Amino acid sequence: MIDIKVPTVGESISEVTLLKWTKQEGEYVERDEVIAELESEKATFEVNAEKSGTLKRLSAEGDTILIGSILAQIDDTAPKPEAAAIPAPAAKAAVTPAKINQALVTAVSNDIKATPVASAIIADKKVDPASITASGVGGKIMKNDVLEALAHPGKKAFKGAELFGRNVRKEKMSNLRKTISRRLVESKNTTAMLTTFNEVDMGPIMEIRKKHKDKFKETHQVNLGFMSFFTKAAAIALSEWPTVNAYIDGDELVYHDYADISIAVSTPRGLTVPVIRNVESLSMAEVEKKVAELAVKARDSKLTADELTGGTFTITNGGVFGSLMSTPIINIPQSAILGMHKIQDRPMAIDGKVEIRPMMYLALSYDHRIIDGRESVSFLVRIKELLENPALILLGKDPVKSLLEL
Repeated sequence: MIDIKVPTVGESISEVTLLKWTKQEGEYVERDEVIAELESEKATFEVNAEKSGTLKRLSAEGDTILIGSILAQIDDTAPKPEAAAIPAPAAKAAVTPAKINQALVTAVSNDIKATPVASAIIADKKVDPASITASGVGGKIMKNDVLEALAHPGKKAFKGAELFGRNVRKEKMSNLRKTISRRLVESKNTTAMLTTFNEVDMGPIMEIRKKHKDKFKETHQVNLGFMSFFTKAAAIALSEWPTVNAYIDGDELVYHDYADISIAVSTPRGLTVPVIRNVESLSMAEVEKKVAELAVKARDSKLTADELTGGTFTITNGGVFGSLMSTPIINIPQSAILGMHKIQDRPMAIDGKVEIRPMMYLALSYDHRIIDGRESVSFLVRIKELLENPALILLGKDPVKSLLEL
C-alpha cells in the first residue's frame, strides 16, 4: 500500500483544503494521474498518483488537511481491470413526424436542461428560461416549474429556493477566501490609501486593434487585446516615476528597476493576481501570450505560488463586468494599483466642437506614505498620454519633440 501525502507548497503554508476528488473510491488509477485538487491560501494545485493501483480516499471534500498528512492510499498490488468491450452501434430508430416536431421544439433551447414537455411549453408560451426555478435533478426544468413561472409572472425565487422562502445557508470559508479577506483588511488598515482619477480616449487604440487584429493573430497566434497596451504604458510610466513602483519595508524604501505587473483575475473561487515578469522587456505579442496563458491557468486553477507572488504594480479591469468607475484597493506590499473601467461613448469637447468619443475612466489608488499627490497625478496623466498616442509606447517620446531635442 502506497501512502499519498499532502506535498509542501510553501514555507509559510501549514494546511490545505481538499477541494475535490477527481477519482472515485476503489477506482483503478494509473501512475501520474490526477486524483485530487487541493487549495492553499495562495493557489490551487493537483495531487498525482505515485503508483498505479486502486484508490483508497482518507479525507472528504472540504476537509482541512495538514501538510505531510496522508491524503490517500493506493494498493499497487491490485490487478488492472480489463477494458470494457465497446458496445456495437445501436440500430437507427425510425424517425416519425412526432419525433421531428419534438426535436425542433427541444432545439429552441439547446443550452437549457428541460423535459420535452417543459421545452414545448417554453417554446409555445415564449417563457424566459431565466425566470424559471428548476426543481429537477441536476437543475433540469420540469413541467410544473414552467407552469409555476407562468402563474407568477415577474416573480422568481432564488436558485434552489421557493417563492417567499426564508432559507439561510452557511458555508465554510475557503483558505483562498480567508487569505483574500485578511489581505484586503491589512491593505486598508496599513496604507494611507488615496485614489486619483482621469479619463482616456480609447479611440486610437481601438482603431489600431480594428486595423491590425487579424494580421496580429495570424502572425502571433494570439488576440490583440487592451491589456498589452495598458501594461506596456504602465511599464514606461513606472520607469519614469519610480516611487509608484516601490514599496515600504520597515524604515526602508525598496525600489525596482523592472516592472513585474500583477493582473487581477476573477475566478469562481475568488480573486487571484498572477504576475507578468519584466513587462518592460517584452513585446506586445509576448505580453498578450502571457496574459492569455495566465488567464487560462487562473480559470483552471493551475497557477503556481511563484506566479502569484512578487509583483511591483497591479492592474485591475472592472470594465469587463460593466463597472464605470471604482476605487481599487492596493495589493500589498505594492504601493499602487491602476483600475480600468468600461469603455463608454460620451460627448467630448474636441477643438471647440462636440464629438462622441469612446472614453474610459482610469483610477489610480496609491499609498500616500510613499507616493505624493504630484507623483500620482503625473503618473496617471502619463498613462493617459501614452494610451491616447500609442506610438509613444514604442518611442517613449513625441517624435517631433525628439527631433527638436525638447
